[in-house]
Amino acid sequence: MLNTEFQKIPASYLFSDIAKKVSEYQKAHPDKQVLRLGIGDVTLPLAPAVVAALHDAVEEQAQSATFAGYGPEQGYAFLREAIAEGEYEAIGVSLDSDEVFIGDGAKSDTGNIQELFAADAKVAVADPVYPVYIDSNAMAGRLGDYEGNRWTNLVYLPCNEGNGYKPPFPTEPVDLIYLCYPNNPTGTTLTRDELGGWVQYARDNGAVILFDAAYRAFITDDSIPRSIYEIEGAEEVAIEFGSFSKTAGFTGLRCSWTVVPKALVIDGVSVNAMWNRRQATKFNGTPYIVQKAAAAIYSPEGQVQVQEAVDYYLRNAALIREALLGAGIEAVGGDNSPYVWFKCPGGMDSWAFFDFLLNNAQVVGTPGVGFGPAGEGQFRLSAFGSFETTQEAVARLTGLLPQLSA
Repeated sequence: MLNTEFQKIPASYLFSDIAKKVSEYQKAHPDKQVLRLGIGDVTLPLAPAVVAALHDAVEEQAQSATFAGYGPEQGYAFLREAIAEGEYEAIGVSLDSDEVFIGDGAKSDTGNIQELFAADAKVAVADPVYPVYIDSNAMAGRLGDYEGNRWTNLVYLPCNEGNGYKPPFPTEPVDLIYLCYPNNPTGTTLTRDELGGWVQYARDNGAVILFDAAYRAFITDDSIPRSIYEIEGAEEVAIEFGSFSKTAGFTGLRCSWTVVPKALVIDGVSVNAMWNRRQATKFNGTPYIVQKAAAAIYSPEGQVQVQEAVDYYLRNAALIREALLGAGIEAVGGDNSPYVWFKCPGGMDSWAFFDFLLNNAQVVGTPGVGFGPAGEGQFRLSAFGSFETTQEAVARLTGLLPQLSA
């Protein structure tokens, strides 16, 4: 017997659809240079400190005395401690290292965490939203049926121009709330007071917040929290996900972390212990050489090098944002985030604008509707291309916009 919930899910993943369209276009137009500002894949090489650590770790694997085979499923202590100190103690948050679990990507961790919760748990998501949160719960059978462009048993929290692209509180009881800040796809952020409101909501209503902080390194405004645990009481209601993919260019190496506080206890059961048991059963650990490479970003030279990469992508984001605003197009994100979100010009829908950009400017972005029904008529551009690619893409884009406003 098959899991019939899979049959309810739209046939393909958003970024697979984009890749297919781009591939077909390139085959039909081999002379055209396509510029990709769609998927959030990085373009800068790994930091020198990371590369050096990889080489050292490989040499260790070549010697019997230093060879590392199966490691702890929870991650090596050296990396768990480095994250607790470098990511949390540095911002005034105290964590025990055994509350930090090393994974192979925030995509995996955010998709797998739902296994800890009841099959009938009610889920709420900001809309638009990163598709993995929804699809993983759909596979588990929590979301009902997919009718039109939405799930019948999912609570959508629409983010739009009217509310500054920030989700409203649910108007019905929910058990799980997915929040991602800085937000993918809109690039917006929450202030300390706004995030505090969500923590209080979860405490008052017995909900758990699943907080994706994969883009925390791009925050430049000190008034914006980098971790939900900067909010008092969050350790009792929230699980947080972090990633080295965008911070340190690990999209190919794959390394992440999940914080499950010991204070998060539901009906007398430790969620930390549950996640530990789940990982011990289903995960053999992130490779030793990758964890050594991740730990290298917390060295003095590593910190400087990864910050240079973050600044590079933020410069790209500012370039995109300012070009759109200068052309009279309303845009958000791009200041404390690597993503810029804007309304499609000329009243076009998301996929129509995608096709228009691809066919007329050979620029690839991401249709907003792919992130949820509230994303229709919106579009996302990523700052993870090279600066030169971003400059050229912006020039092509702004050259086209007068055609749409005429």
